[in-house]
Amino acid sequence: MKYVLLTGGAGGLGEICARALAANGFMVFAADINEEALAEIGKTENIIPLKVDITDQASIDEAKRMVKEHTDTLHAVINFAGIHTLCSMIEGACSETIERMLRVNVMGMVRINRTFIDLVMAGGGRIINCSSECGYLKPQPFNGPYTMTKYAVEAYNDSLRRELMFLGVPVIKIQPGSFKTNMHKSAASGFEKIAENTQHYSKILTTMKPMMDFEFKMANDPKYIVDAVLKAVEKEHPHMRYRVKNSKLLRSLELIPDPVLDLAYRLIMH
Repeated sequence: MKYVLLTGGAGGLGEICARALAANGFMVFAADINEEALAEIGKTENIIPLKVDITDQASIDEAKRMVKEHTDTLHAVINFAGIHTLCSMIEGACSETIERMLRVNVMGMVRINRTFIDLVMAGGGRIINCSSECGYLKPQPFNGPYTMTKYAVEAYNDSLRRELMFLGVPVIKIQPGSFKTNMHKSAASGFEKIAENTQHYSKILTTMKPMMDFEFKMANDPKYIVDAVLKAVEKEHPHMRYRVKNSKLLRSLELIPDPVLDLAYRLIMH
């Protein structure tokens, strides 16, 4: 039996992947902070629920102690824990939002990998980090904090890969597009808060909302993420990255020079 640790394992894409890995014969430590969700997923065969706050090193250390009660090796550490909301970079509680996202989306990943690397090396395992299409595509207005964290994940992942390759540990990143999860609800809630409290962007947000709703409607079936994660976990020689259903619209914007794109935003939004 091969053991994997998956953060964010009791909700969203993380839960879906945890269940798929368990169904494919892996013993999965599903790490999450949501006790109710952990109790539910813990009913699934081959899943061991772990309550852990990835922003707290003491909580992570306790999770490692619990993992070591079952195994001294890990085939993979898979980082899916993350949060997402939309907010203005100059209005509302932007600083608090950025700090919270950095703690969870970036530093949580860093702490988990540093803490469990010895078990990964002992098991001849690998590290899989979930980034996003936002981590390499051009930033969009009102998605700044999330984009910042995913740009940071991209840099962290690639630097880590070039360090751990000397130790024989593959580091793989997953770059998902839009998928049908509760993260959409969080993003939509953030958008509504901006719209309700904005001092500067009422007209722009009114114009932008149908575009956002359209992108949400184009969200993909999570089965494509499951397929990518299984390949990243199971293949002897996995790819360095797996881009999964990235937005064709957002990718097309990469072809437009920034001054032209900025002008287009001004014309469309006003």
